[in-house]
Amino acid sequence: MATSLGANTYNRQNWEDADFPILCQTCLGENPYIRMTKEKYGKECKICARPFTVFRWCPGTRMRFKKTEACQTCSKIKNVCQTCLLDLEYGLPIQVRDTGLSIKDDVPKSDVNKEYYTQNMEREIGNSDGTRPVGLLGKAPSSSDMLLKLARTTPYYKRNRPHICSFWVKGECKRGEECPYRHEKPTDPDDPLADQNIKDRYYGINDPVADKLLKRASTMPRLDTPEDKSITTLYVGGLGDSITDSELRNHFYQFGEIRTTTIVQRQQCAFIQFATRQAAELAAEKSFNKLIVNGRRLNVKWGRSQGEGGRRDGRGGKDGRGEGLTEMGLKLEPVPGLPGALPPPPVDEDTPTNYFNLGPNSAPPVMNISLPPPPGVAMPPPPGFGPPMFHSMDPMGMPPPMGMRPPGHVHYPSQDPQRMGAHASRHGGS
Repeated sequence: MATSLGANTYNRQNWEDADFPILCQTCLGENPYIRMTKEKYGKECKICARPFTVFRWCPGTRMRFKKTEACQTCSKIKNVCQTCLLDLEYGLPIQVRDTGLSIKDDVPKSDVNKEYYTQNMEREIGNSDGTRPVGLLGKAPSSSDMLLKLARTTPYYKRNRPHICSFWVKGECKRGEECPYRHEKPTDPDDPLADQNIKDRYYGINDPVADKLLKRASTMPRLDTPEDKSITTLYVGGLGDSITDSELRNHFYQFGEIRTTTIVQRQQCAFIQFATRQAAELAAEKSFNKLIVNGRRLNVKWGRSQGEGGRRDGRGGKDGRGEGLTEMGLKLEPVPGLPGALPPPPVDEDTPTNYFNLGPNSAPPVMNISLPPPPGVAMPPPPGFGPPMFHSMDPMGMPPPMGMRPPGHVHYPSQDPQRMGAHASRHGGS
């Protein structure tokens, strides 16, 4: 039998009375000084339908007022926030957390079974020290690689923004800037994120936000262990100039004995060779996508064996890069639909290859390009500007023939002193 806030006082001793809510950092807001209103037995829990103490507050400037939606018992059972029902440790939906931890907590949904289950969990919560969750969640492993990659590390205060003004969407809002709601275009109504249910989120079924995060986790890169058991070398890329050999050894030595450490400064990468394959697998598992040294996130990949034609950097080739491999050693699949390499042109012995119609004995033209003289040696003057290269042997002062004249020198007959009338015109002019 379910209880309500009305005149029915059935099982009233189990109604919840609290002094402070269980909230996440995002719902609490960025302002450390907030004012809350407390209403004892103000509403019934949206999960177990029992009356509980409701808290209401404003998380910040230009944010909407928020209130607790579930009681503290339901919050402690799933270790979630009373308002957003997201996990308090990772900030993720319950469906994503349970998938990452490989647990399946079947909370009863009928009224009588739900009430009996809640009372048993309250008894278990009272007997615990309050430092760890109860139920199957308390028995689950402490962490998961997928949850660590998807976990939100900083509060997302954008989630506390006001809702969209429905009057503004219809063009009828007359408040202007004083309107407490957002004047923005709404999202697509067909978007799955636009239809969220608080009970589906709590029970971890049909949660669109969880489905989106799980799809993102399935597409995240992963490090596959090579089949060759002789490979015990890891490739570490993105070192930069500040990371030293001792810093790499200090990190990787915790996984097992290190045989050699080689740093290639030109490519800003290193090769860590372990003494055993087990130590290399443990180091790859614990360091892939999680290794940060001196504030730099480093890329960890498996090396390659010497028989594969490349160095043990996971890339291969003479310069450390094999065909179809990226700089980080990831093999790229061929893109369908792209044309292949062009074939070489056919060679026909009967077809002449003389494209410039040159004779069989003709030598190619040679261009004489003079080089500048070495320092300290005077450069000769250009043709036509220096002293004459030929001296006339004719006592009459006759100019040399055209073939014997120096290049650049032009003979004008009008300036010839031996022409007829040259002296007369000269004397007459003077």
